[in-house]
Amino acid sequence: QLAESGGGIVQPGASLRLSCAVSGSGRTFSDDAVAWFRQAPGKEREFVAAIRWMSNSPFYGGPTGAAKGRFTISRDNAKKTANLQMNRLAPEDTAVYYCAVTSSDSGLEDPRNYDYWGRGTQVTVSS
Repeated sequence: QLAESGGGIVQPGASLRLSCAVSGSGRTFSDDAVAWFRQAPGKEREFVAAIRWMSNSPFYGGPTGAAKGRFTISRDNAKKTANLQMNRLAPEDTAVYYCAVTSSDSGLEDPRNYDYWGRGTQVTVSS
C-alpha cells in the first residue's frame, strides 16, 4: 500500500514536501523503485522523479522533465517513506501527485510499468 501526504495550497515560489508511506505484507520493496507522477486536469499522467530503494539512486528523467532542477526525491529506509521536496513552485505545478512502485529495471518514466499506486495528494499553486 502507498499513502501520499503533504499536499496543499501554496503561493508561487513556495515549497512543499510530499511524503509517500510505503507498506505491504511480505514485500520489502528493496528491489523496487518508487516514483512520483503528477496529473493535471485534462492532461496525461506525467513522470516527476523516481528513486531506487536499495541503491538510493534518484532519477529525474530528461532536462525538460517536470522536476527541472527544482524537485528532489529521497527515501527514508527507517520510516519507509519516499519524499519529494518541491521548491520554487509555479502555477503549472498544480496537479494531483501520485507515488507508485515498480520492480522494473527500465522505463521508469512510463506509468504503465508501475505495479502499485497511491490515491494521490492535491497540490495547488495559486496567488
